[in-house]
Amino acid sequence: MSPPAAIDAVLLIAFGGPTAPDEIRPFLEIVTRGRRVPPERLEEVARHYERMPGGRSPLGALTLAQARALERELARGGAPRPVFVGMRNWHPFLHETLAEMTAGGVRRAFGIILSPLRSEASWERYQRDVTDARAKVRGAPEVAFAPAWCDHPRFIEAVADRARAALTEISPTERAWSPLVFTAHSVPVVMADGSPYVADLTGAARAVAERLGHARWSLAYQSRSGSPREPWLEPDIADVLTRLAADGERHAVVVPIGFVSDHVELLYDLDVEARAIASAHGITLHRAAALNDHPAFIAMLADLVREHGGAAGVPSSTTLADTESDPSSHAGPSQSPETRVSEGSARPAAEQPRSARTSP
Repeated sequence: MSPPAAIDAVLLIAFGGPTAPDEIRPFLEIVTRGRRVPPERLEEVARHYERMPGGRSPLGALTLAQARALERELARGGAPRPVFVGMRNWHPFLHETLAEMTAGGVRRAFGIILSPLRSEASWERYQRDVTDARAKVRGAPEVAFAPAWCDHPRFIEAVADRARAALTEISPTERAWSPLVFTAHSVPVVMADGSPYVADLTGAARAVAERLGHARWSLAYQSRSGSPREPWLEPDIADVLTRLAADGERHAVVVPIGFVSDHVELLYDLDVEARAIASAHGITLHRAAALNDHPAFIAMLADLVREHGGAAGVPSSTTLADTESDPSSHAGPSQSPETRVSEGSARPAAEQPRSARTSP
C-alpha cells in the first residue's frame, strides 16, 4: 500500500457516556439495544452513574481534555492538527463528529482507539462503527487507524508513574513487597482466545513492573457481564483481593492498565465495590489513577500521529480495508473492554459475581 497524504486532523474514538442525570437511562438504552438486559439490572447501573459527581459520566470531559492536550503537544512539535472526539454510544456520536469534520474541510483523518488492549470488543467493533458512521455523512473524511500501542514506551512510562504514585501511599517498610494487581475488563474466553487481548495485558503489565523494579505483580479482571453459563476471563478482582487477604497481605495496589480514563468502571467498580471487598477482608486498596491526560500518555498519542499518521510525511497505519482482510491486524476499533454499559458490560443483578459490576 502506498503511503497516504498527510492527515488533516486526528479523531479520538471512545465509548461515550451520559453528561447529565437525565441522559443516563437513554444512554443505557442505546448501549443495550438488541440485548436482553433485565430492567432491574439497568436501574442498578443507572444508580451507579447517579452516585458520580453531578450524576454523570466523566468520560466525555476526560476524553475532551485528552484531545486538547494532544492538540497542544502536536503544535509544540511543529505539526499542528485539530483533534476531534467521536463516541460510539453518546454525543458527540461518531457520525456527528465526522459531519463536523467534513464541514470544516477535513478529508483525511487519523483515528486512535482509546483502548490499550486488542480484542474484537475493543478494536474491531469500533472500526466497524467508524465505517458505518462515514456511510451516514456525505463526503466524510477517510480514516486510517493507529496500530496497537500497548507496548509503546511512553504508555508504559505513564502507567508506571501512576502506579508509583499509588505505591507511595504505603510505608517504605512495606512498599517493596506489597502486591501490584493489574486489571482489565473481563471478556468472554472465546473472544480472548481469538485475539491478543491477554498477551497485550500480560506484556504491558510485565513491562510496567520491570520499569518499577517491582517483583510482586499479578493480573485480575473486572466488570464482567453476560450469562454465568459463558466462561469469561478470570480471576476476578474480588477473588484476587480475597486470596491476598488470606495470605496475610495488608495492602494491594490496583493498577487499571486496561483503561485510559477514570470513568465509572473505575470510580464505582474499583473505588466503591472492590474497595469495600478489600476493606471487609482487612486489606487497604490503593488504586492507581487512570492515565487521563498524563503528559507521557499525551506524548505517546502525539508519537502515534507523527510516526503513523502521515503528519510528518511518514506512512500512515493500516486502513480498514486491510484489517478486514486480516483479522489479526493491529488496527481496528470495537466496543472497548473498558466499556459496556457503564463504559462497560451487562449482566442481570442476580447473576453477578461479587465485585465491579458497573456494566449492565
